[in-house]
Amino acid sequence: MARKALIAKAKKKPKYSTRVIRRCWRCGRNHGYMRDFGLCRICFRELASNTDIPGITKSSW
Repeated sequence: MARKALIAKAKKKPKYSTRVIRRCWRCGRNHGYMRDFGLCRICFRELASNTDIPGITKSSW
């Protein structure tokens, strides 16, 4: 879980567009972020295993 101060800082408009920090909308994590879903890898895995993301199923064989 990210600190609230870091989440608030990331929401501000940066001086330069390359300084945008993308964070997971669920937990606020910035590493392991997937742009297609707006989630970090951990939250993506949890939601995929619960089939909460449409079109995504966790493979098992």
